[in-house]
Amino acid sequence: MENKKKILILCGGKFAFRTIQLLAYEKFLYAIGIGKGNDIIVDALEKETEENKMPFKSFPNKKSMSEMKDWIFSIQPDYVFSISFPFLIPEDILAYGNHKFINFHPAPLPQYRGVMPIFEVLKNQESQTAICAHFMNAEFDEGDIIFNDPINIEEGDTYGKLTVKLSHRLSNVVLNVANMIQFGSKIPSIPQDEEKAYFYEKPQYSDTYIKWKRMSANEINALVNACNPWNIGADTTLMGEQLKIIKSNVLPMSHDNSVPGKILKINEESIIVACADNQQLEIEIICSDEGILKIKDWKTKEKLIGIIFN
Repeated sequence: MENKKKILILCGGKFAFRTIQLLAYEKFLYAIGIGKGNDIIVDALEKETEENKMPFKSFPNKKSMSEMKDWIFSIQPDYVFSISFPFLIPEDILAYGNHKFINFHPAPLPQYRGVMPIFEVLKNQESQTAICAHFMNAEFDEGDIIFNDPINIEEGDTYGKLTVKLSHRLSNVVLNVANMIQFGSKIPSIPQDEEKAYFYEKPQYSDTYIKWKRMSANEINALVNACNPWNIGADTTLMGEQLKIIKSNVLPMSHDNSVPGKILKINEESIIVACADNQQLEIEIICSDEGILKIKDWKTKEKLIGIIFN
């Protein structure tokens, strides 16, 4: 290990893979633990660690977390880095070492605590997000902040696009922290401002459903992007059929106060829908009972003029 500090990565899946590869290349990576990973990912990581003679442990559920304390105390890492690890680390494990556990959260803290902040920043139409490095305590996302590394959100970024962008930035942020811990026993940090704190629960159906009567075109479009691809798209209903809108755009024109959700026009490549702010939304790709379809391939579209989404 060339006298480098030994880092255990606790992760939740492929979001951490680029970081794992970089830390391994830089000879910081000492061990890997994964929580809730699917069999393919777990097998791939286990094979990689076996070939490189690294400790590896899978934690498939909360019950298995009872094995973490003995494992960490036995392998003796210098630091534990958490990247989208799905389970709360209890106090008896954190007692392994003061300021030895560092989490990398894919959104600014304390404003975006919670399990799916990428969805929330897109839904809320933020222009910027961050990777936040912070020390861990016995509560989710509440430890002292080392720094927030800002990342711009571009027009048209979906949940998938922003996740990839964050994954790339994450690897550099984690490497920076890995280098920081080589040159001192204490990393500067500040407490989180609780007056700015908000914890978002995991999104439910009501969070992904389009409220046509009160949502603006920009709000609907933001929700569509925030739901693509993890929820396939934003949920809605048309003539009793549940649909998901996967791709949409806001058009720079009004609709003369038509009923929100009303289909105003049908083009070859899209349908145009009225929104509550008197703006128009262009829908290009949906998911219906027929599958994922471009509007031009939606066989029933010609019958929809004047029909209202609800």
